[in-house]
Amino acid sequence: MAGIVGAVAVAGAAAGILGMSGATAAGRIQKSVAEVGRPNVVFILTDDVGYGDISANGATKVKTPNIDRIANEGIRFTNAYAPAATCTPSRYALMTGEYAFRKPGTGVLPGDAAMIIDPSRLTLPKRFKDAGYATAAIGKWHLGLGNAATSPLDWNKHITPGANELGFDQTYLIPATVDRVPTVWVKNGDVIGLDPADPIKVDYKQRIGDWPTGRENPELLKQKHSHGHDMTIVNGIGRIGWMTGGKKALWVDEDIADTIIRETTTYIEQNKQKPFFLYVGTHDIHVPRVPHKRFAGKSGMGPRGDAILQLDAQVGAILKALEKNGLADNTIVVFTSDNGPVVDDGYQDQAVALFGDHKPAGPLRGGKYSLFEGGTRVPFLVRWPNGQRSNLGENRKANAGRVSASMISLVDMLATFDQIISSRRSQPLSGDGLDVSDALRGSGQGKRNYIVEHAGRLALRWEKWKFIPAGKGVAFQPLTGTETGNLDADQLYDLETDPHEDRNVAAANPDVITRMKGMLAQLRAGKQP
Repeated sequence: MAGIVGAVAVAGAAAGILGMSGATAAGRIQKSVAEVGRPNVVFILTDDVGYGDISANGATKVKTPNIDRIANEGIRFTNAYAPAATCTPSRYALMTGEYAFRKPGTGVLPGDAAMIIDPSRLTLPKRFKDAGYATAAIGKWHLGLGNAATSPLDWNKHITPGANELGFDQTYLIPATVDRVPTVWVKNGDVIGLDPADPIKVDYKQRIGDWPTGRENPELLKQKHSHGHDMTIVNGIGRIGWMTGGKKALWVDEDIADTIIRETTTYIEQNKQKPFFLYVGTHDIHVPRVPHKRFAGKSGMGPRGDAILQLDAQVGAILKALEKNGLADNTIVVFTSDNGPVVDDGYQDQAVALFGDHKPAGPLRGGKYSLFEGGTRVPFLVRWPNGQRSNLGENRKANAGRVSASMISLVDMLATFDQIISSRRSQPLSGDGLDVSDALRGSGQGKRNYIVEHAGRLALRWEKWKFIPAGKGVAFQPLTGTETGNLDADQLYDLETDPHEDRNVAAANPDVITRMKGMLAQLRAGKQP
């Protein structure tokens, strides 16, 4: 398989990108999309990438030039948030425009969970389909597959409902996370490479089959677990859950990034003549971190740092594919993350020992699983040359490298793109999201002055204030090294003067506490505060 670095250099030449030559082809393609008047959208949702994990946000020990390019040619947001401090609820909110805390069963899902989004509801991809867009999802899913009424899921038959039923025309998915079984790709509802003579079985309650496990056969592991992740071994790595069968369908972890980019660049090539919405869910930099040999050992920060380099190369390949197909100016590229960072999330991969003075959350406190800012404030970069240039004149250089303090949440994406594509929809728009399209265009601040942060329970940011209600629970999770934000007293921080949330000023600001408690009560009741 051609590597990502090669893909960046040739941008999918093997797939036949630019069937006609040079500027003529690019010009014709760009004109056809521009005539439609609607931008393409490539939404890159990374996994566990912290605010400080990219050099555009201040990282110095690792460089991310391709990711930085989106910021340098577009807008970098400093107050953008994932809706939750873990992946499944954030992805649920992104797709539906509704906070996951409103729906039971939307916590981090096992790999055999039924789909948690009702296929009858309006979703982000359905909204694009209403507007005549082609739609695709490639990479990590983790929102469940199949119907709870027919549980357990039979991986050897066509799987429905799934992402296709939520509005994606084409899907090429990691069903849950790479550290969970089944370790297979699912394309449009079917496991790729499945041998009927070797059926897949998956169980999260009891061991099945005779495949070795990390718990019983640690000598077979090429990456040992630190906590959990000691069940069925696939590709020398212990997973969460038990699996047997489907040997010909198993992925190779080192090739996952290349597979995502191959499918992504191919899709761009095949859909360059019509507007499209392409959702790319990267595996990087989630555990297990097993980057391709091209990146292994290159960062000096162990596999986590190497995975950041691999992620940056994936972004470079996507940008190059858009350019080669004449789509760069009329494509909105969003780069963001589903939650904050975690260093040790279950594998002994030297991440803790080697990250040195690198600060995955940058200037923020906490990380994945935390109510502090580091749990949900994430990188958010948007490049949209046509849309951003139209608001600030034709001088492209004047629009490059802008920094915005506008508040944005991923729960806003449905309402925001609803406004951007501006055409009749099949269902009414409802939910928790707000239209922040002005902020994406660079022409305003959007409509937000508050952010809901969800990590088991709710916290609230309002303007400069951050409020964490008193609650039970451990203050520090030693397995992941996470400050959870739990305390048996109310917490209030002034983020303007104390971005690291070190000084609790609740006692000195009772009126602010009262107001923010009232706002949270309204939000829980489904009302805008």
